Amino acid sequence: MALSRRTFSALTGSAALGLALGGSGGTGAPSAYAARSAPTGPAPAPPRADGGHHTIGYDRYSLLVDGRRLVLWSGELHPFRLPSPSLWRDVLQKMRAHGYNAVSIYVAWNYHSPAPGTYDFSGVRDLDLFLRTAAETGLYVVLRPGPYINAEVDGGGFPGWLTATKGRARSADPTYLAHVDEWLTQVDRIAREHLFTQGTGTVLLYQIENEFDARVDSADSRAYMSHLYKKVRADGIDVPLFHNDKGRNGYWTPGSFDTGGERGGWLYGFDGYPSPSKTPPDWGRFGPGGATGGASASPATPGFVPEFGGGWFDPWGGSFYDGKGYAEARRTRDSAYERRFYLTNLANGITLHNVYMTFGGTSWGWLPAPVVYTSYDYGAAIDEARNVTEKIAPMHQLGHLLQRVPDFAKLDRAAGVHAEGLKVYHLTNPDTGAHVYVARNDGADPVTADLPTAEGRLRITVPGKDAKLLTTGLSLGRRTLKYATVQPAMCLRAGRQDVAVFTGRTGEMAELVLRCDTDPDVMRLDPEAAWGVDDSGLHVNAPLGQSGLIRVLVEKGDTDTPLLLLFADDATSARLFPYDTPSGTLLVYGPQLLRHVELRGSEVHLTGDVTDTTSVEVWGPRGISGLVWNGRKLATRVTMSGSLMTKEMLPGVPEVRLPALGGWRTRRENPEVGPGYDDSAWRVADKKASYSTSAVPEGQPVLFADDYGFHYGDVWYRGTFDDSSGVEEVALGYSTGTQGMLMAWLDGEPLGTHRMPVPDAATIRRGTWTDTASFPVRDALRSPGRHVLSVLVRRMQHDQDGKADDTHKAARGLTAAVFKGASRKVSWRIQGEGRPDPVRGPLNNGGLHGERAGWHLPGFRDGDWESVGFPRAERYQGVTWYRTTFRLAVPGDVDASVGLTLTDDPYRAYRAQIFLNGWNMGQYVNDVGPQHTFVLPNGVLRTRGENTLALAVLSEFTTLSGPGEVRLTLLGKAAGGLTAAKVVVS
Repeated sequence: MALSRRTFSALTGSAALGLALGGSGGTGAPSAYAARSAPTGPAPAPPRADGGHHTIGYDRYSLLVDGRRLVLWSGELHPFRLPSPSLWRDVLQKMRAHGYNAVSIYVAWNYHSPAPGTYDFSGVRDLDLFLRTAAETGLYVVLRPGPYINAEVDGGGFPGWLTATKGRARSADPTYLAHVDEWLTQVDRIAREHLFTQGTGTVLLYQIENEFDARVDSADSRAYMSHLYKKVRADGIDVPLFHNDKGRNGYWTPGSFDTGGERGGWLYGFDGYPSPSKTPPDWGRFGPGGATGGASASPATPGFVPEFGGGWFDPWGGSFYDGKGYAEARRTRDSAYERRFYLTNLANGITLHNVYMTFGGTSWGWLPAPVVYTSYDYGAAIDEARNVTEKIAPMHQLGHLLQRVPDFAKLDRAAGVHAEGLKVYHLTNPDTGAHVYVARNDGADPVTADLPTAEGRLRITVPGKDAKLLTTGLSLGRRTLKYATVQPAMCLRAGRQDVAVFTGRTGEMAELVLRCDTDPDVMRLDPEAAWGVDDSGLHVNAPLGQSGLIRVLVEKGDTDTPLLLLFADDATSARLFPYDTPSGTLLVYGPQLLRHVELRGSEVHLTGDVTDTTSVEVWGPRGISGLVWNGRKLATRVTMSGSLMTKEMLPGVPEVRLPALGGWRTRRENPEVGPGYDDSAWRVADKKASYSTSAVPEGQPVLFADDYGFHYGDVWYRGTFDDSSGVEEVALGYSTGTQGMLMAWLDGEPLGTHRMPVPDAATIRRGTWTDTASFPVRDALRSPGRHVLSVLVRRMQHDQDGKADDTHKAARGLTAAVFKGASRKVSWRIQGEGRPDPVRGPLNNGGLHGERAGWHLPGFRDGDWESVGFPRAERYQGVTWYRTTFRLAVPGDVDASVGLTLTDDPYRAYRAQIFLNGWNMGQYVNDVGPQHTFVLPNGVLRTRGENTLALAVLSEFTTLSGPGEVRLTLLGKAAGGLTAAKVVVS
C-alpha cells in the first residue's frame, strides 16, 4: 500500500506536459511566465534535476508548475550559518521529511568575497554543492542573493571592503552597481546551472534586493531595481523574480519599475513577523484590501509571504526574552502560534509561504550583525543543534496536506460563518466543492462552540490561543468525507487502497463521518476506535494520543477500493512519513526521521533516525516483503491494514559519553602594548578623507579600521608621540557595534577599559555605538621623551543598511584621540586581521596577536605554555589564551550534537572567543549573556578523534576574570543514517 503526494493519480508523466519552456535565458519571453489557469488536480511531482524543460506560471490562486498547481511550503535555512556541508543534507532531509517542499536561502556577499574582485565558492562556501544537495533531497530552492540581504549578518551581507568604497549602496550609483554586477555575475554563473526550468536543478524563484523600502518613488530607486532585474535576466536566470516588501506597503508590485518589456515574470511578496501577543492579521482575502493590505496589493499574482515569522532573534543581554534566550522564543511562538498564524495566512490565500527561520543555525565568527549574538537559533522548528522540536508537528501536518490534497491550492472566500467565541474563516474550492473552515480562538481559555458547516452544525473545542482546520465534502480517494472534527493531514493512494490521516491534540476525541449510500465493511484495527453506520453515513470516533496511531479499515460499500483511516495526535503524526519512489509511494510510521527510501526488488531499503525504541511500519506498493533499516534486514509481519511491520522493536540510541575538559595551557599576549614592540610592518594611519558616513574629526587623521583594509574582529592601534609631560588625561573617541569595547595602555601600563552599554528596549536595534573613553594619566607616566599609546578596540560588527542610508559605512575602531592638559602630535599605526583564512574565510579571524600567530589552530606547539586548571580568577587587562585538546569516541552510527558550555559568576566582566579546530565558533560575554552554550557542528567537531579547543579571553581589570566552568554538553543524539564528513581545517 502506498502514500502518494499526488493524491488521485499516478506519479509518472508529470515532469513534462508538453507546455512551453520555462524561459530562454533572457528578456523578451513573456509567454514563459504568462498567467494561466488550471483546474484543481494533482500537484507536480517532487522536483529533481531530471534533464527536462519545465514551465513556471501562476494565476491569482497559486503557482503553476508544468500546468499543475503548487502550494509552496518553504523553510528558511542559511548555508553560511552551518559551516559543515554534509550537515546541509541532514537539515534538508529533515525539512523534506516533515512536509516542506522548498528551502529558501540567502547568499551572503561578505561570506564569499574577502576583497574586490575576489570570490570564493569552495569548501563551506560551495553554493553549487548546496543546490545539488537540495535537488537530490527533492526540494525546490528559493534563491535570495541580494546584493543586500539584511539577515542579521555583518553589514547586512555587504562585504567589509564595500564600506571603504565610494558610491551610495542600494542605489543606481554607477560605482556601486559595478560592484553589484560583479557579485551577481558570480552567483548567477552557478545559479543558472541549477534552474528548474532547464531541468538542471530545482531553483524555482529568485529574489532581487531585500526589503528595499527607501525612496521607492524616486527615479533612482526605480532605476536600481530595473538594473537588477535586467542584470539577472541577462545572466540567464529565467525563473520568476520577486522582491520581499518589508511590510504591507505595496512596494515593488508588478509594473512599478521597468522590466525591459518583459511581462509576467515578476511576483509581489511581503514579509510579516507578527507578535504572538497580537491577533493574527488578515493579509489577503479577509483583509482590508488595497495597496497596503498584503496580497491585495497585487491581485493578479498569488499571495506570497517570502518571510513569515517562525521565531524571532534575540539581542545581546537577551531583553526580548527576559534573559531566557531562544528557549523562550520557542515557547512563545510554539505549535499553537503556528496553527493560529499560518492557518490564517492560508485562509487569506497565501499559497507561497516561507517560514523564517526553519533552521536558524549559528552566526559563527564575525558573521553576526550588531543586533544579535552568536546563536541564531531563532526559536525555530529545528533548533541550532539540529534537533527537531515539538514545533515541527504543525509544519509536518500542513506541509504534507498541502502537497497531497490538491483542494487547498485553489480556494475562494465563501459565505460568512459565526461560531460563538471563535473567529471563523470559510472557503470553498470552486472545482471540487470542498469546504474549508479555519476556526481560531484568540482568547486564553478553551472555547467549545457549534460551527455551522455545509454538512450541519459541528460541536468543536478549540484550545486557547490556538486554531483548527476543518473540512467538509473533501474527497478521500474514492470516498467522500462529510465532516470531521479534526484536521486532515494527508490523503494518498497506497497500493490498492486509499489512506487518509487525521490529526489533532492529545486527548481530543476525533469524530469523522464518511458519506456512504451502501453500508461498508469496517474493521477496527486498534481497540481505541469506535464506529457505527446510520442514514447520515459511517461514523468513526478515536481518542487521540492514548496509544499512538489508531487504524480503521473501511472496505466495500460504495467502492471496491479500501480506505485506511489513520488517527494521530501531534507527536504521532510527526512520525508518519510519506515518500515517493518510481514504483509508487510509501508511508512509513515509527522512526523519528525518514531520510531516504529505495525499492530493490521486493525489499524496501530505508535510512533514517531513531531516538528511542520503536517499531517500523510500512505501507507500500504491492509485492514488497522485506524491510532493511540503515543496512540491517528486519524481521517483519503483514498486518491487517496491509502494512509490513517489524516483529521486534528497533533499539534506542547508545550512550554517548563526553570527556571532562582538562589539560589546559595558557599564555598571555598583548606584546603590542610594549614601548619597544616593532610595529614597522603595520599600516600607517595617515589618511585625511574617508568614504565613511562618520565624520573625520577636524585636525585628526582617519583612524577608521575599514579604511586601512581591516574589516573584521579586533584592531590594534599604536600612537607614538613625544613628551607626556603635562598630559592629564587621554580621551579616545571610538565607534563600534553593540557591546564593543576599548582597552588602552601608555608605555605598556594599563590606562583602563571602556565598553559600550548593554542594549535596553530603546536601543536594541542601534547598530552603531559611539562614545569617548577618558582615562587619567598618572604622574608616573608623565615625562619627556618618546611615548607609545596602545589601544585595542573590539569593534564588533558593521551595522546593517536597512534604510539604504549607507549605515554599514559607519566607522569602526578609533575615531579620535585628544590629550587634556597638553596638545601632542601623534603618529599612528594600525593592525587588524591578517590575510583571510583560505579555508574558513574572511569572517573567521580578527586582529589579536594570537590569531595572527596561529594560536587558535590545531597543531600549534604550545608545550612551553603554562599548565593551568579551571576555574580561574585573575585581575588583568588584556588578552589571555587557553588551549587544550580532547578526544571523542561517539559510536559510528550515532549522530551526536555537542555544545560547549561556559558558566561563571555573572558579576565578572570578561569575554571569550571560542575556537574549535581553528574555527571561530562565537563570542561569550560572561556578564551580559544570555548565551552560555555554543553549538559545535559535527564535521568541524571530530566526533571520533582529537579536537583542539582554544579560548581567547579579554579581561577588563574592573573585576576578577575567569573562565569559570567550561564543559562539553550533549545537546541531542540519534541513531541514524547520516555521518558528518570532516570539514577541512588547513
